This record gives sequence, structure tokens and C-alpha cells, in this order.
Amino acid sequence: MSCDLTQGRQRPCKDSVGGIKAVYFINYGTTDVVYDATNTDEIDGLGSGLTAYRYDLKGNSNLEQTINSSTDTGGTFFEQVLTLVLPKLTLKDHKEIKLLSFGRPHIIVKDNNDNYFYVGNEHGADVTGGTISTGSAMGDLSGYNLTLSAQERQPANFISVTAETDIQLTLGDASTITVTPGVASDVDVDDDPSGIPGGGN
Repeated sequence: MSCDLTQGRQRPCKDSVGGIKAVYFINYGTTDVVYDATNTDEIDGLGSGLTAYRYDLKGNSNLEQTINSSTDTGGTFFEQVLTLVLPKLTLKDHKEIKLLSFGRPHIIVKDNNDNYFYVGNEHGADVTGGTISTGSAMGDLSGYNLTLSAQERQPANFISVTAETDIQLTLGDASTITVTPGVASDVDVDDDPSGIPGGGN
């Protein structure tokens, strides 16, 4: 791979915003990455028969990538760190957070500019920290703070997503990913219609 630059960069328009809208978790080792024929920094496809589990987000979550480069070792890698804030503690989420912590999924990140990034391309992403907190004051977060980290040879690749619905992502090569959207997190232990565990007795 050549290290020579290929183009310059103009000052862009002031139309970019921060934050991320959603993340899509794909179980590790199930993808078959297809790169754009003219630009290997963009992914056109991830294979067939994939299922992605979408987590909808609002505020305080972010993707931060740190460049680690050493003249002593002659090596460079990119630390991809995804921080998620998930309000509300539920029985269903407890189970999924546990499974997430045990695994190392690939992650599609959709930002507020409708860019899609692929985190953990080769090695997956590990939960490296977080909290499950009730908060102290009434206005505190009762929910989950998660940190997922991946170390990769490249920054998180852009993904060519040409269409999106609640249950499907269509990628640049016309392959599709089945999306399992989030479900209501409220759990009634005995399915009592009053919504009070134990029937409110």
C-alpha cells in the first residue's frame, strides 16, 4: 500500500451535526465483507442471510476513533470506541446486555448525518466497561452506560446503505440485512393487564 497522499481537502460547508441515531449489532463471524471496487474505504456489502439487532439512541452516545501511530515500531492502528447510553433498566435488557458483554459483535453505527460506519470489521468489538445504574436523585439516569472498543488496521469503514426500513437495510451491492428492531422494554412479570407485577396485590 502506498503512503503517498492522493488529494487535498477544502474547508467544508457548516452543515454537519454531532451524535448518533442508532447502532446495529451483528454477531461476530457471520459477515462476508465486500468492498467498493474503486474505494476500499467503503463497504458495499456484508454478505447474505444476516440479521442485525437495532438499538435506537438519542443523545449522549458517540463513536470516537483514536489514531495510534509509532515511528519506533513502524505500526499504526485505530482504536474505535463506542459509548452508549441506554435509559431504563429492564429484565429483557439485562439479558441482552449480558450476552453483548460475553460476545464481540460487528457494529453498524448510523450518525445524525445519515452516515453508516462499520466498527470492528476484522476483530469485532468488545464491551470493555460500563455501568448498570439506578442513579441517586430523581433526575439521574436509571439505565446502562456501555463502552465497546475495537482495534483495527483502518478507521471504521463507511458503508454504502442505499435504503433503510424498520426491518431491512439494503446495501450498495443490493444485498440486504434483516433488521430486528427494538421491542418494548416494559415487562409485566405475570402479564397482568394492570401492569403491576404480581397483580398489584
